[in-house]
Amino acid sequence: MAPLSSKGVVISVPALILSVAAVAIFLFLVLFSSIKSSPQCSCGTPNTSGSISSLGDHQFSPSADDILWLKKQVDTNVLQMLENQKRKGINPRTREEQLRDLEAFKGIAHYEGKEASNHTALPCPGELLVEMHHSFYGEPWAGGRDVFEFLAEIVKLTRDSRVLEIGCGTLRVGLHFIRYLNTEHYHCLEKDEISLMAALSYELPSQGLLSKRPMIVKGGDMDFSVFGSDTVYDLIYGSAAFLHIPDKLVWIGVERLASRLKPLDGRLFVSHNLKFCTRLGGEECTKRLKGLGLEYMGKHTHDSLLFNHYETWFEFRRFK
Repeated sequence: MAPLSSKGVVISVPALILSVAAVAIFLFLVLFSSIKSSPQCSCGTPNTSGSISSLGDHQFSPSADDILWLKKQVDTNVLQMLENQKRKGINPRTREEQLRDLEAFKGIAHYEGKEASNHTALPCPGELLVEMHHSFYGEPWAGGRDVFEFLAEIVKLTRDSRVLEIGCGTLRVGLHFIRYLNTEHYHCLEKDEISLMAALSYELPSQGLLSKRPMIVKGGDMDFSVFGSDTVYDLIYGSAAFLHIPDKLVWIGVERLASRLKPLDGRLFVSHNLKFCTRLGGEECTKRLKGLGLEYMGKHTHDSLLFNHYETWFEFRRFK
């Protein structure tokens, strides 16, 4: 085989091939060794507020890159905020018009007489079919996702976590927890019957979440025994629920909840204000909390992703 010559140096082709192969193998071994010895990054991913999530491989809120990508899609498609109007479709209706049609024409079924009520597995009131319960809370239904993201990230939620909601209403927030958590790991105590009907007969089936078997119980007396005496929660929260409950009953509930909160790592969150506590006076409130094994961890303000709104949350933990 002919030799290769460069500036007086003669190198045979077989020798050249062997040299290149040796260098390649050496570089591969060095690269493999450096990858194997490098520690995994635990720095988390920045969320929309600029804070760092330490949830490992799961980010609950959209990242800054997610937001930039979405804005780019809106700009690319030249989308603008337009005045609300009826869109094209098959017989477009407002919610009120849909409800009127449902009541006037025996629902959306085409069956008449006795046949009209026996062809659905889950008979559902018309007001739920047109999703009027999405307006029960005086703010967009989408705000439920904001609450979920905030609470899930701050408590470092995992699928194996257990969550209890006080007053889950129609599952505006709860749906997101139910979808993420393992089966039977979401519990709720709710006293409003219409809200319970909406949660059980419409939201769970329509979201495909019946298989998650959430335990949603009717009750307004802060009796949590129905959830089992040994159940301990990673997160207990009430979104504005304590605002509608007499202070005496709130304290009964807090006392019962304290023993159900996982020590140190578990968290209790209450939204909007702490009037049940501040009305006692700062020192008296702190003393009473301490007697229950609870300590106040601070106040948080969380912005909505979609609309000009924020919620204030107060955090507690069980220290023993």
